[in-house]
Amino acid sequence: MFRLWVKLINDNHLLQDTVICDDTVDTRTHKVMNAIEKACYELDLQKPIWLDNTVRDFQRHAKCRFTKDAFIEEVSFDYMEIQVLEEDY
Repeated sequence: MFRLWVKLINDNHLLQDTVICDDTVDTRTHKVMNAIEKACYELDLQKPIWLDNTVRDFQRHAKCRFTKDAFIEEVSFDYMEIQVLEEDY
């Protein structure tokens, strides 16, 4: 089971969150991308752009933040944070 927690944060307050579960037999990268796509659909957001520092943070910590710079449209929160809660190996 793969679970990804997606949170929208503004002024250090949690605005919205969702947990996406994935039971498919796929690569970790595909699971992450699919989970972000599902979460963005649920939260009515566009998909963020992966910047170099975002990729490095996610690879090191299984957690990262997408700031307003990662979105093309204007967003009403300070950042979107994703975190892997559970991973199958």
